[in-house]
Amino acid sequence: MNQVIHAETLVARTARELAQLSMDAEAGAFIGAEDELLVRLGVSRPTFRQAAKIAENDCLISVRRGIKGGFYASRPDAQDAIRTLARYLRLNGTTLSDIMVVSRLVSEEAGARACACADAALWAQLEDFVSRIDASDTPAALIKSESELVSLISEMSGNPAIQLVMAIGFSFGMEEQRIALYRNEDHRSIARGLQRQLCQAILERDAEIARVMMRRRSATMLDWISEAQAEAG
Repeated sequence: MNQVIHAETLVARTARELAQLSMDAEAGAFIGAEDELLVRLGVSRPTFRQAAKIAENDCLISVRRGIKGGFYASRPDAQDAIRTLARYLRLNGTTLSDIMVVSRLVSEEAGARACACADAALWAQLEDFVSRIDASDTPAALIKSESELVSLISEMSGNPAIQLVMAIGFSFGMEEQRIALYRNEDHRSIARGLQRQLCQAILERDAEIARVMMRRRSATMLDWISEAQAEAG
């Protein structure tokens, strides 16, 4: 038993050391060949390969074969992290309703902060979005529209933590196969109306109304999710 624990600890430690080597280097930089790293880290080949697999899965190193083969510094992509977190939540029994309950407070803050955005290009994107709201007349188009709006408001908030939470929530929702949102034409009409009112509040820089509209959107979505779950039995 102690040998197993020791082996697992050594693999984990080696994976951390590999990750640190990557973080200390520029993205894409050569870290070393396998034989070099075996000596540098002082571990056996099986231990090293297990550790390298962990670091590779975490997108902290990349492996290249052939000429100039070896291990290179890598960086995790934001979308990789978001998908991993969404998958973790799902595996631990989290429901879309759970996500909505938690993320609605963050979304309210995002709406309020967006009103203070100083980026002219983002304001122009929001105005362009408003001009296209009525074109989202199918479930697929509305889902795409919601994704664009959530991403835009998150960016306008200027807070990376808000961007991450809202992106995780949306990613989780898009992976939810048991709940079919926006199939109802009335729901699509309501959703477009809520989009328009929210955007108008932000364009007018009215933080309080933006919070109210974000709260109303979350409450409406929770009601639709409950209805869909009830219909699905």
